[in-house]
Amino acid sequence: MPVLDQPGDPAGTCNAPRKASIKDIARLAHVSHSTVSRALSGNRQISAETSERIRKIAEEAGYRASAVARSLVIGRSNTIGVVVTSIADPFVGGVVRGIEDTAEERGYSVFLANSNAEPERELRVARSFEERRVDGIIVTSSRVGAMYVPLMERMHVPVVLLNNQHPSEFAHSVLIDNVQASLDATRHLVRLGHQRIGYLGDRFGHQSDTERFTGYRRAMEEAGLGFAPELVVHGDGKPEGGEQAMARLLALPNRPTAVFCYNDMSALGALGQIRAHGLKVPADLSVVGFDDLYFCRYLDPPLTTVRQPLREMGRMAMETLLHIFDGPHSTYNIKVEGRLIVRQSTASPKQSR
Repeated sequence: MPVLDQPGDPAGTCNAPRKASIKDIARLAHVSHSTVSRALSGNRQISAETSERIRKIAEEAGYRASAVARSLVIGRSNTIGVVVTSIADPFVGGVVRGIEDTAEERGYSVFLANSNAEPERELRVARSFEERRVDGIIVTSSRVGAMYVPLMERMHVPVVLLNNQHPSEFAHSVLIDNVQASLDATRHLVRLGHQRIGYLGDRFGHQSDTERFTGYRRAMEEAGLGFAPELVVHGDGKPEGGEQAMARLLALPNRPTAVFCYNDMSALGALGQIRAHGLKVPADLSVVGFDDLYFCRYLDPPLTTVRQPLREMGRMAMETLLHIFDGPHSTYNIKVEGRLIVRQSTASPKQSR
């Protein structure tokens, strides 16, 4: 095992040995400093035999590369910035797990930051990630998607939007096919015999809300049920907003027999409001959500919902960045399919039984 001499300590009595440097490794391996740097960074210009010999010497000498120094040498920090609306949002957990799993497999670390669904804060966080020299940024549920096009020209850092909330022709994105998924959800209610079906949307949802409403309306019109504006209400994507919006539907003289909700959090509030009115699900009113968050199967009754493959979408977003890092690329716009998960919160309306 190579031993590093300590200046002024020929007998080796120093209690705190000096850390090995690239200069030490180069001396022990009888190569230049640049050769050591290239070998340790995986540069293919160095032969496999030489790289293996240098890595072995470095390991035996206890060499540990500085992440900052290495990023300056190879032009990469091997870090990814992820902007989320809130770490308390159950949607975020599944997505981030997919990002982290794929990042770890490829030797990348992940920095996580909240935007609190505030457009200005989201942009500040993205810029701060650039200042930290991250190699790429993933933004979940962006509120300012269109603004990343000019921002990228100044940042020189690739950005992938996941579940983009803002209408834009963004260069790189991973998004569920909201229209088709909402068609499937509403058609399910139509097949059960429901004719008055409400849509409980999200007034802050932007693109995703527009697309889910489009699927709902298309299913109603293709079934010959027409469109009733009074059956469309909007919350805020959270349980409290779902409660308030559901109360407006229940106050109608001719209330709906079923409701399709923008997301599971809205459906959670809707279920509470339905119970508060002394009604039962699905006996009096069927409810469908969107996302298939972890708690859906544990609700009473378990919630029928559209499953977003959250972990898979996170993996796709990270893999998109990796493709960009690997060289010349084109526009990446990835759409994934949702899957309707039928549980006990939906049934035929009373008059159809």
